[in-house]
Amino acid sequence: MISKENMISFSREALGLSESVSIELSPLEGRGSDRTFSRLKWNQKDSAILIHYESNRVENRYYADIAVFLHEIDVAVPLLIQHDPIQCLILLEDLGDTDLWSFREAPWEIQRSLYQKTLVTAHRLHSFPERDFPVNRVKLMEGFGPDLYRWEQDYFKNHLVRDVCGIELPPSWEIKFEKELLNLSMRLSGTMRSLIHRDLQSQNVMIRNGEPFLVDFQGMRFGSPFYDLGSLLCDPYVNFSIGERDELLTFYYGLSKWDLEWPAFQKNFWEASAQRLMQALGAYGFLGQKKGLKVYLGHIPAGLHNLHLAASQVSSLPHLLELSERCQNKLPSACHK
Repeated sequence: MISKENMISFSREALGLSESVSIELSPLEGRGSDRTFSRLKWNQKDSAILIHYESNRVENRYYADIAVFLHEIDVAVPLLIQHDPIQCLILLEDLGDTDLWSFREAPWEIQRSLYQKTLVTAHRLHSFPERDFPVNRVKLMEGFGPDLYRWEQDYFKNHLVRDVCGIELPPSWEIKFEKELLNLSMRLSGTMRSLIHRDLQSQNVMIRNGEPFLVDFQGMRFGSPFYDLGSLLCDPYVNFSIGERDELLTFYYGLSKWDLEWPAFQKNFWEASAQRLMQALGAYGFLGQKKGLKVYLGHIPAGLHNLHLAASQVSSLPHLLELSERCQNKLPSACHK
């Protein structure tokens, strides 16, 4: 574990501060990952964010180069000040403490404006041509395909369905469910391909002066833009009405000329949302039970509600629809606190 003295020394050098300048280092609340976040303060008014990461998680090592790339293509992210890959330290611009989630109780007029701006930012990312991606200097995690979709589905079955809800699937039923999920994986793999954030939810969008900035983008990769849309618009941390969600999805649809008619676009959205919600629910179960972060268990009811909604919007996921309802009925009391 790196010492506080080493962190301050790294930051002092990166910021060009003399030994006479006092630096205050304050830990920030964790984000369910294997990284630690701290806020540096000096000269009473200046600040920056310091991240220390574990190098054994490959995507953590990609953050800094991705941050530079996103800044180059005008996708709003915190400015990278310095990266030390040996000490696993990253120093970033401080965007403050206000995220998109902070506005979940705000009037719809305020939420709508912030979400529309966020969708414009996401669309800018999604529109970057794959042929122009600088593969020689920016590394990404492996893109989405049938194998990764299947991994997420198994993550959901193991950590949510089995471990949290205590449901054992009958073999004959599970065979049909597996076929349904395999077909879902193949359809998602056949949708359009773009750069995606991979975890585009309300707590990963910081708001400064009314403008959104993306954070926690180290898992960025190529995949379906509908996955990002599902992450943002079916976010279990935020409660949208059907009308509000439709309004935002319609707004995104209007940002491009699509080869898809609106009904097909909606179907892709709901199927990708179901996939994303399976991943999120698996993560809640894993973090809540295996990592002892019990707060994540409290997000499971909302996640299952949204999963049931997503599966109910298409005719292709009848077994997932049934299972989401069974899970809702089997949730332990720890998930309702």
